[in-house]
Amino acid sequence: MNRKYKVVGLLIVGILIAAMTLSVTSLASSKIIMKVAHADATDIYLSRKHGQLVAFANIVNSQSGGRLEVQVFGAGAVGGEREYVEAVQAGILQGGIASGVIGNFFPEAMLTDIPYLFPNATVAWEVLDGPFGQKLSQMFLERTGMRNLTFAEVGFRHFTNSIRPIRTPDDMKGLKIRVMETPIYVTMMKELGASPTPIAWTETYTALQTNVVDGQENPISTIVFANFQEVQKYLTLDGHMYGVDWFVVNEDFFQSLPDDLKAIVVEAAKVSAAVGRGLQQLNSAVGLETLAEGGMEIYAPTPEELEQFKQATQKPVVDWLKTQIDPNLVDELLRTVDEVFKAQAEALP
Repeated sequence: MNRKYKVVGLLIVGILIAAMTLSVTSLASSKIIMKVAHADATDIYLSRKHGQLVAFANIVNSQSGGRLEVQVFGAGAVGGEREYVEAVQAGILQGGIASGVIGNFFPEAMLTDIPYLFPNATVAWEVLDGPFGQKLSQMFLERTGMRNLTFAEVGFRHFTNSIRPIRTPDDMKGLKIRVMETPIYVTMMKELGASPTPIAWTETYTALQTNVVDGQENPISTIVFANFQEVQKYLTLDGHMYGVDWFVVNEDFFQSLPDDLKAIVVEAAKVSAAVGRGLQQLNSAVGLETLAEGGMEIYAPTPEELEQFKQATQKPVVDWLKTQIDPNLVDELLRTVDEVFKAQAEALP
C-alpha cells in the first residue's frame, strides 16, 4: 500500500474511534479503555467474532471491577480487517479479531492454509493451543509488535457449485471457482484442474447467479449467511482448508496494564475463543440443515476420496510455502499435526 494512503487511512481510523468514544471520555477518565474491533455482523448468535468479543468484554468488565472497560466496535465500524489491524499495530486501537489479512503482516500465518492440514477441529484446537501455536504467537509478537491473545475459528471451507456433484478431484476439472486472490488458493485450484477466478466478496453472489463462475468455497456458516443455496446446487464437505481467527492486541498497551489486569485479559481471551469456536461449530451444524432445506445436494467424501484431494493439492502448496517462509517451520507443523492426530486416535476407547 502507498505509504501516504496508509498514513491517511490510519488517521481516518483514529478519528472514527475518537469520535465514537468522545462522549464517554469524561466518564472513562478513572478507568482504562480497551477498544476492540471486528468487521462481521453484530448478532451474537450468527457472528462468531461478535459473540467472542462480547463474551470477552463482559468477562473483563466484570472481573476488573470497572478498572478496565472493553468497548466492542463491530460491523466494520472502524474499517475492514486490514485497516483495524494496522490501527492495532500503530497503537490507535487496542485490539481486534482478524483472519486472512494476518498473512500480510506475518507470512507465517499462511501455514494454517495448507490444504487438508487438519483432519478435524479437535486436532486443530490442540495444535493451535499447544506448543506450536505458542511458538507461532511468539514469532508474531517479535515480528509485528502485536500480541496474539488466542486462536479462534473461521471453520473448514467446502466447495459448492451449480454444475455437478464433486466427489473426487476429477470432478473439479474445468469448473470456474471463485477464490480469494492468494497464491495458496490459486495453486490449489490449478492442481485440481479447476479454473481459479478471483472475485471480490461483494460481487460473488451475482457472479454465481449469472454463471460468471460455477462455484466457490467457504465455511458452512458463510455459505448460509450469503444465501448461496439460492444460486448453488451442490455442496461437497471436503474441508479443504481450516480458517483461523487471531485475537491480536497492541503489545505496548498490554504491557502497560497492571499484572492482575493482564491475567484477566489473557484468561478472558481463552474463554472467548471457546465461545467463538462453539458458535462456529453450532452455526455450521445448523447451517447444513438450512442448506438442505434450500435445495442443495450435500455430499461427504469418503476417507479414500479425501486422500485423493490431499494428494493432489497438499505437496504443491507446501512446496510453494517453503519458498516464502522457513521450510523447517512448515515441516514442524506437518509433524505436529500428525503426532496430535495419532495421539487422539490412540486415546479413543
